[in-house]
Amino acid sequence: MNLVTLHTVTRNLTGEILLPASKSESNRALIMRALAKEQHRCSFPEKLFSNLSTANDTIVMQSCLKELWRSEWNVEDAGTACRFLTAFATITGRAVRITGSERMKERPVLLLTEALKEIGFEIQYLEKEGFIPLYINGKNFVQKQSRITIRADISSQYISALLMIAPLLPQGLEIVFSEGEVYSFPYIRMTLKMMEHFCILYETIPNGYKIPPQQYYMKLFEVESDWSAASYIYSFAALSEKASIFLPKLRKESLQGDSKIAELMEHWGVETRFTQKGVRVKKTKSKIPQDIRFDCKQSPDLAQTVIVVAAATGANVEFTGMESLRIKETDRISALQTELIKAGVSLYEKEKGVFGLSGTFKPIEVAVETYKDHRMAMAFAPLIMIQNTLTIHNPGVVKKSFPDFWEAIAGWGKTENI
Repeated sequence: MNLVTLHTVTRNLTGEILLPASKSESNRALIMRALAKEQHRCSFPEKLFSNLSTANDTIVMQSCLKELWRSEWNVEDAGTACRFLTAFATITGRAVRITGSERMKERPVLLLTEALKEIGFEIQYLEKEGFIPLYINGKNFVQKQSRITIRADISSQYISALLMIAPLLPQGLEIVFSEGEVYSFPYIRMTLKMMEHFCILYETIPNGYKIPPQQYYMKLFEVESDWSAASYIYSFAALSEKASIFLPKLRKESLQGDSKIAELMEHWGVETRFTQKGVRVKKTKSKIPQDIRFDCKQSPDLAQTVIVVAAATGANVEFTGMESLRIKETDRISALQTELIKAGVSLYEKEKGVFGLSGTFKPIEVAVETYKDHRMAMAFAPLIMIQNTLTIHNPGVVKKSFPDFWEAIAGWGKTENI
């Protein structure tokens, strides 16, 4: 059976943790380089981009981009790669089939593909409408629309995918959002800032953006360490007795929305001190938050992290903006509910769109299921700080974003593979 059992070694955490690089930044940089004309690419990505991610999502992206001649790209379970490559494939001037894992075939791409079809691209659904596998014919493309309207409350990956190909369209593109708040806006801001870094000009218009026809010019880019990965280290600190941990290559002025974890964990007494080389995470005394609300809309990947810490500490926290969690690697709301009840804590919907926690945390004595979701494994692992042992199913899922996670925490919780 594929299990890992953690045994508490210390509740006073010290040391330096080498985080993976941001796969969000890495995957955008790789797409933008692939979109640049050959004479504008400068160098190979490993020389052009420093600190490129080694997460499986980025490896999948690199593999597909290195094999543009293939008639089929398999994105496995990489959601970002799926959405970005779908848009990228349309302007390659070739025909390509995009497929992936069974779970990836359950994650929708309809709003992205329909927007691409509106622009003028030929896309066919090979199995179920609105889902991969897709057949994309980039031959004989004629742009039909230079202005599209798209819902604001959709995955930011759709919008980022459209933004990145917009400069290569003969007429450019205006993207206008329909009424409502844009979900995961920090990821859209990241895309625009990186496009700007690679010499793309854009204009902010009412409820959207206008990108004229132009070319990417590649130049050096250093990928920041991953704040999503850092959130699990913050969880360990929040549940520890004391902590002083250094995390290199994190920036105060970050492009990553998940840097919000530094602010959130202040409620649990975890301090963040920025230096030129990274971040010092410190905890000297415990705090339990009362009557706070976390809107997950802009940082959905932090939801599991914060919910588990709140459940473990008995904090009175409400959670909103969790709609997108239903269509991630698993239904993350359902998965959290199933696993937290093992600890005597209920995650329930107090009113439409507002979730709360009830019950008193008790050590989990049975194995935590991970549902093929890397964030489930890493969100629950910090519970070893408040119970002596913890068993987690399928620990290998962490390779998707933090391949060295278990080695990174080995000094705090001894790992035993079963």
